[in-house]
This record gives sequence, structure tokens and C-alpha cells, in this order.
Amino acid sequence: MAEFDIHRETVIKAAPARVQELVDDFHQWRTWSPWEDADPAMERVYSGADRGIGARYAWNGNRKAGRGDMEITSATADSIGIALHFEKPFKATNRVTFEFRPQGDTTAVTWRMTGEQNGFMALFGKLMPMDRLVGKDFEKGLAQLKAAAEA
Repeated sequence: MAEFDIHRETVIKAAPARVQELVDDFHQWRTWSPWEDADPAMERVYSGADRGIGARYAWNGNRKAGRGDMEITSATADSIGIALHFEKPFKATNRVTFEFRPQGDTTAVTWRMTGEQNGFMALFGKLMPMDRLVGKDFEKGLAQLKAAAEA
């Protein structure tokens, strides 16, 4: 079993509340998530709360988009926690956290994903580390989140 911790950070010229409203409402992810354009025909289902704890988002798309679901499990002024489950292209359960730290008129945002690679994915992870696999996606997503929050 191989544990991983992927994280990227950016500074956004916006108040934490503005950034959080783009993260804790899955409907808003279409404006900034790096994976939303992976499949223009992707099926999306929103359920549970409209935003915040209990909000759920499920997707089903092509090979690149895959299939899975997310649920917001915690939300404070400092962070939002998300349980992330992948069904395809591989099965996995990971923990995602967005951390928000006010810095004057800006907000430092850290996007983190932690989990364990088991079986085939542990072997694959030796050849292609998770950070290399999704790190650039996190960078793209944070750049798009920054653009959306600063607009």
C-alpha cells in the first residue's frame, strides 16, 4: 500500500468567503474545475444539500472523465472537506481538502488530496506517482478558481 498526499497552493485576490462559495457549491465547479471539460457530454447529478455539508455531485463520462461522486463532509471558515469516490477508470476513495487562509486582501488557497494506492494502483504508482498524474490538473484548477474568484 502506498499513501499519497498531493497539494498545490495559490493566492487569490478575493475574500475567503468569495473563494469558498465557488468550492462549496458543486454547481459552481463547472466554472473552474480542471476536469469539467474532459467530456462535453458528461452526465452530472447533484443531490443532497444545495451547498456545504451534505452536498453531493456524481458524474459519468468518457474514459478521460470517468465515473465517481463527491460529498462535502465538513465546512468551516478555514476549510472544506470532501469525500471523493472514483468508480472508473479505477476504484479509489480519497479525501480532498480546500484550506483558506486570509492574507490581507488576498486568500491563500491549498487544494489537497490524500489517499492510498492499493493493488494495481500501488504498482502503477511506482511508475507514475499520483503527484505527476494529477498535480498539473490541480494547478490548472487553481488558476481557473483564481480567475473565477477575481472576476
